[in-house]
Amino acid sequence: MRTLAVLAVAGIAVLGTPTIASAHVSAQPAEFTQGGRATFAFRVPNERDNAGTTKIEVTLPQDTPLTSVRTKPLAGWKAEAVKAKLDKPVTIAGKEVTEAFKTITWTAEPGVKIGINEYQEFFVALGTLPEGKDKLELPTKQTYENGEVVDWSQATGADGKEPEHPAPALKLAPKKATEDDHGGHGTTQAADSHADTHEASAAGSDKTARYLGGAGLAVGALGLGFGVGAILRSRRKA
Repeated sequence: MRTLAVLAVAGIAVLGTPTIASAHVSAQPAEFTQGGRATFAFRVPNERDNAGTTKIEVTLPQDTPLTSVRTKPLAGWKAEAVKAKLDKPVTIAGKEVTEAFKTITWTAEPGVKIGINEYQEFFVALGTLPEGKDKLELPTKQTYENGEVVDWSQATGADGKEPEHPAPALKLAPKKATEDDHGGHGTTQAADSHADTHEASAAGSDKTARYLGGAGLAVGALGLGFGVGAILRSRRKA
C-alpha cells in the first residue's frame, strides 16, 4: 500500500508539472465565423526562468486585410495598431480598400513585465474576417527583457503536427443563414423574441411574487393579532 501511494503521488506530480513544449502564444477563444468579427485574447505565457516578457508584436494578414482593429486597455501596457497601404486594393463587403492594419504592438511600461511562471492576456476586436478561408494565422513576436525574441510564426503542417513555434490562429467556420455580421455568435430574430418573452415572463413573475408576499404579510399580521388577543383573554379569565 505504501508503494502504491508513493507511485500515485509521483504520477500526480508529473502530470501536474507544466512543460515548456506545451506553452506557447495562442488565441483564446479561437473559433469564429467567416465575414464576421472576432473578439478574443492573445494569451502569452512567459517561458524563461531568467527574464520577463516586455513586448508583443502581432503581424496581421495583408492578403486578406482587416479594416477594424480595437485593443482593450491593459494597465502597464501601451497598445499601438499601425495601418499601411496595401500593395494592391481589395474589395471587402462591397467596398474597395486601399489600406489596412498591419501590426498590433503591446509594449510594457518601465517596471512592468510578464514575470517568471506568469502569463498575460491581450484582448482585441478584429473585423471584418475573411470569407472563403478556414484559418487566419496571426504571427507573433515575443520579446524578453534580456533582448531575446521568440518568433511564433510557424504554420501547422499538412500532417497536423504542431511545430516548435506555432503561430496563433483563428478557425473560421462558414457563415450560417441565421447568423448576422458580428462573428461566430450571431443573433437571430427568434433568439431576440425568446429573450423578450423571457424578460416579460420574469417581470410578470416578479410582480406576482410581490403581491403574494404582501398578502402573506397581511395574513401574518392578522394571525399575530388574533394570537395576542387570545393570550390577553386567557390572562383575564385567570
